[in-house]
Amino acid sequence: DEFQRVIEACKGNDTKIRIVLNKADKVTNQQLMRIYGALMWSLGKVLGTPEVARVYIGSFWDQPYSNDENRKLLDMEEEDLFKDIQSVPRGAIIRKLNDLIKRSRLAKTHSYIIAHLKNEMPAVFGKEAKQKQLINNLPAIFEQIQRATGLPAGDFPNIQEFSETLKKCDFSKFKPMNQAMVDALDKMISTELPRLMAQVPQDQEVFHEEYMRNLNKREGGALYDDDTTPFGLGETLDILNSAVPINDYQYEFEQLGPDADGKINGTQAKKPMQDSKLPNTTLKRIWALGDYDKDGKLDIREFSIVKHLIKLKLDGHELPVELPKIWLEGLEIDDFRR
Repeated sequence: DEFQRVIEACKGNDTKIRIVLNKADKVTNQQLMRIYGALMWSLGKVLGTPEVARVYIGSFWDQPYSNDENRKLLDMEEEDLFKDIQSVPRGAIIRKLNDLIKRSRLAKTHSYIIAHLKNEMPAVFGKEAKQKQLINNLPAIFEQIQRATGLPAGDFPNIQEFSETLKKCDFSKFKPMNQAMVDALDKMISTELPRLMAQVPQDQEVFHEEYMRNLNKREGGALYDDDTTPFGLGETLDILNSAVPINDYQYEFEQLGPDADGKINGTQAKKPMQDSKLPNTTLKRIWALGDYDKDGKLDIREFSIVKHLIKLKLDGHELPVELPKIWLEGLEIDDFRR
């Protein structure tokens, strides 16, 4: 079918393929398990790889989950996908190094095969007959070279394809093996490439730490510190041009049990925010906007802003990049910043 043709067109780039099972919130746990199993079975037939492909399950948009029972799974899968995308630069480096190692080993094996074939050729008479004999005897020659050099069997070329290529060649014109170049190749494979490979995780670790520092570059806030976050892992509208109706959210806020300073923490705010069934990535943005003083807590004004943003999102609108000025008027912003 069409999907199979698309996958087949991507052959040779299997490591670059990411498979996503989207809109997984539309089904129940049992249905999701069956769908996932059927998908994995189909992919096994289409991809034809010994290793099972990773499938990311989620609902990759910013609308509320239709079925909230898989929230934890969907959030974890989304986080894994983002980490995978973040590691793409490192993966590209690793693939290129692995490809270089593979090509180097194949070149070394190829040089031993060509040298052996040349050495077996007669000096003057019977060259054509000898060449045909060598081509027909390739399996035994490969085994002989493998025993003598210790080269892995997987580094030898496909016998049928190699035989067809050799039929177009004149073995007597092959150049003798340059042992100095083979020794240099061995040194590169055994010493230089492993040392280069060992540097990649270190470089990536530094990159990851820098990435996380930039991501978390805020003062406090329950959604920007893995140890305190309650969630772990625009358009110009009338609602943006009017003040936040704090009185509408007063009762709900008091039911959450604010502390002596009149604030609730991230754990207290988590449940009423998740009741919206919005994805955690969206709730993180809402928290970042609502927690104006970045202390990881919400007072009645900040809580009202958070609830108002949730309503905005549930009504199908985009979140603002920053809070409208009218929402901040009369909120004693200087008190927030002290």
